[in-house]
Amino acid sequence: MARDTTDSRPIEKIDDLVADIAKGCKPREKWRIGTEHEKFPFYVDGNAPVPYPGGRGIEALLEGMREKLGWEPIFDAGKLIGLGGPTGQGAISLEPGGQFELSGAPLETIHQTCREGNAHLAQLREIAEPLGIRFLGLGGSPKWTLAETPRMPKSRYDIMTAYMPKVGTQGLDMMYRTCTIQVNLDFESEADMRRKMQVGLKLQPLATALFANSPFTDGRPNGLQSWRGDIWRDTDNQRSGLKEFCFAADFGFADYVEWALDVPMYFVIRGGRYHDMTHMTFRQFMDGAARNEVPDGEATMGDWTNHLSTLFPDVRLKRFLEMRGADGGPWRRICALPALWVGLLYDGEALDQIDALTANWTYEETRAMRDAVPKEGLNVTMRNSSLREIAREVLGISRLGLLNRRRLNSDGFDETHYLAPLEEVVARGTTSAEDMVRAYHTRWGGSIEPVFMEQAY
Repeated sequence: MARDTTDSRPIEKIDDLVADIAKGCKPREKWRIGTEHEKFPFYVDGNAPVPYPGGRGIEALLEGMREKLGWEPIFDAGKLIGLGGPTGQGAISLEPGGQFELSGAPLETIHQTCREGNAHLAQLREIAEPLGIRFLGLGGSPKWTLAETPRMPKSRYDIMTAYMPKVGTQGLDMMYRTCTIQVNLDFESEADMRRKMQVGLKLQPLATALFANSPFTDGRPNGLQSWRGDIWRDTDNQRSGLKEFCFAADFGFADYVEWALDVPMYFVIRGGRYHDMTHMTFRQFMDGAARNEVPDGEATMGDWTNHLSTLFPDVRLKRFLEMRGADGGPWRRICALPALWVGLLYDGEALDQIDALTANWTYEETRAMRDAVPKEGLNVTMRNSSLREIAREVLGISRLGLLNRRRLNSDGFDETHYLAPLEEVVARGTTSAEDMVRAYHTRWGGSIEPVFMEQAY
C-alpha cells in the first residue's frame, strides 16, 4: 500500500462499513486488473542488502524515480517512503525490509499489465544501475539474516515490528524477508464476489505451488519450495490465513465486516502521527475505547480503510478482491499471475467451469493443501489427484477464459501466451524452487551467490 488514508468522515453505524465495500460492485465493462509486484534490491558488489539512507540507498532510488516520473512524493515523519502517480497511474512503495513495490494502475488487459511492468523495471534499472543496485525476483530473501536486513522508516512498520512477535512465530520474516506478486480484481455484485472469493480461496494453495520460488534462507536450502507460503502459516492467525466463514453458502460483505471488526488494529493516524492501537479491536475503537487515548478518538472511514489494509487473509476483500498466494518471481511471472486469475474469473464460461470443479472442496481439504504445499509443491494430493494434475485442468480453464476474452495486442495475439511459464512448470513437473535447489547442489557448487545473477531482473 503506497499511502495510508486520512478520511475524516465519521462512521455512524456498521452498515456504513458494509456499504463502503459494496461500492466496489462494478458492471462487467468496468472491470479492471491491478497487479502488484515486489522485488529485493541488492548491491551487485557482494550481493549485499541495500539500506535506506545514503547516496546509494533506497532513498536515493526513490529520489531518482521521483525525478524521472514526476510522481508525487509520499513522506512519513519527513522521510520519503513512496511515490504516488497521477490518478489511475499506480504507486511505488517500500515494504519493511526495503522490498521495492509497484502497485500497478487498474488496466483492461494483460498486455497492458506486461507493458507496465516492463516499463517500470526499465525505469528502475536506469536509476539503479549507476548506484550499483539490481533487483532479485524471488519469494524469499535467500541470503541475508533478519539481523542483516535493512529496516525502512515507516511508522506503521515500527508498530508492526513490535507487535508481530506477540502473535506468531514468523511475522518478522513475513515483513522483512518475503516478496509477492498479487492481482486485484473486480466483482459485479455480492453474489459474484462470493463465487470469486471462494474459488480464489480454494485455489490459492495451487497458486502457491505453481509460483513456489523461495527455497533458500540464510544462504542455504531451507527444505521448502515456498518458504513464503510456510511463513504465512504462523504470522498472525487472527488476521491472516484461510478463513472458514468465507466458505459459507451465504457468505457476503457483512460477514467480512463482522470478522474485520473483531481483529486487533495496528494504528490510527491523527495529525500526521501514528498511534499504536494493537491493544484493541476495531469494534472496541468504534465503541469509544480510544476517546481518552488519542486526539479525535472517534472512528472515521479513513481508519476503517487503513484497518482493512492490515488484514492478510489468503484472499483479501476491499472494494475489490486481492489474490495473495503467489511468491515473487521473474518478469514473466508478473504477467502470468494476473493471466491465471483473469482467465478463471473474468469470463462467464470459465468461471462456471472452475466453480463446478471446486464447488464441493471443503475448508478442511483446502487447509490441508495449504499446509502441505510449502514443502511438497505440486506433489500434494487432493482427492487422489496430484496438484500437478489439477493444475493442468485449471490452466486449461484459464486458457479458455482468456481465449473467450479475445483481447488482442497490436500483433494480433490474445492473452493466452502469458500462461506459458505456468504451463511449463506443469509440463516439466518441477517448480522453479526445485530447479534452483538442484542447481545449488550441482552447477552452483553449493553456493547461494549464483542466484543473484540468474534470478535478477
